[in-house]
Amino acid sequence: MYRLFIFFFVFILIILNACSPSQPRALISHSAPQFDNATTHVSPILKVMTLNLAHGRKESLNQVFLSTSTIKNNLTDIAKVFQQQKIDIIALQEADAPSLWSGDFNHVIWLSQQSNYLNYIQASHANSWLFSYGTGLLSRWPFTDSMQHTFTPSPPTLNKGFILGQFAWKFNTKQEAVLIDVISVHLDFSRESVRKQQLSEIKNVINARKLKGHNNPMIIMGDFNSDWFAEEKVIQAFTEKGNFHVYKPQAKNLGSYKSSHRLDWIIISKDLDFKSMKTLPDILSDHSAVVAEVVLK
Repeated sequence: MYRLFIFFFVFILIILNACSPSQPRALISHSAPQFDNATTHVSPILKVMTLNLAHGRKESLNQVFLSTSTIKNNLTDIAKVFQQQKIDIIALQEADAPSLWSGDFNHVIWLSQQSNYLNYIQASHANSWLFSYGTGLLSRWPFTDSMQHTFTPSPPTLNKGFILGQFAWKFNTKQEAVLIDVISVHLDFSRESVRKQQLSEIKNVINARKLKGHNNPMIIMGDFNSDWFAEEKVIQAFTEKGNFHVYKPQAKNLGSYKSSHRLDWIIISKDLDFKSMKTLPDILSDHSAVVAEVVLK
């Protein structure tokens, strides 16, 4: 009963914070060109992953009930999977900056240190005295450009947004590295109309970058809170109208939330192609990690 009371109290606080202004914080980034011989590392296949971290709580009811050491251990388990899977680029959602409700330390920096992925970008889209969280990217390669975007507020749900990083992918020894844009995004869970608006904002940012000469191949990863068969069909509309494609959109074995719901997507531009995709069996949060192998066409 006591825990139920605490959970209800925290839920009320979240709703109150959601109804108040929440300004995005400055982008946090770090690049370490020496990591993994990043300037000379050659890989014909780009291995990417997306994971909703669930604020480091794994399968627990809420992170507020967990000690700092438990949350750090949970994140360390996640970092081990990054290394075991030999991922090149990792997109994170519900990634916390120092927050009272989740151990009061930076989860992205902790993951970076524990996994030795020393190139990272982090943006907090939802902020209050209780929490600060958003999206993040970890990479084997240093980021040469980055930006964040917080979507138009949609009370009573908390702010969402995306982060974009550009890196140089050395895919073979005979040609120069190609610049790749990668996005980590988290869409609203509650309303179709909000998700449509948020995807429209992504398109506007992409189009604005193209007008400035940024026509790089693009990978968009994250928690879209919508599956291919959803009535709203936001994934189909976004891919068809934006010159993107997905891996086996009607596959039944790629559920990333409660096994059957494919809410976490990896979307790539038409100048890239998929070699494979899978969800990992590891229990890392209430979402499964999605891993794809991508090649340049």
